[in-house]
Amino acid sequence: MKAKKGFNLRTVCGEQIVVAEGKENIDFTNIISMNESAAYLWRNIQGEDFNEETLAELLVSEYEVDRETALKDSKTLIRQWLDAGIIEA
Repeated sequence: MKAKKGFNLRTVCGEQIVVAEGKENIDFTNIISMNESAAYLWRNIQGEDFNEETLAELLVSEYEVDRETALKDSKTLIRQWLDAGIIEA
């Protein structure tokens, strides 16, 4: 999987959100807010191929979380990002 081009993480009023940039991407109906760990993952997968294992490894290396929980959370996050249309398989 890969993050789609044109979607960038920004801090707006203290909140981490992914915004679509460029005239063709202007759509304010679906703002994607990210918590600290999701924003950390988003920053680290830019321009890289990734999968559930990649995200789980990043979570385990940065946070105090066991591998099983990190993998479960990674799978959930990937489904959410696919549904939001900000990554492609």
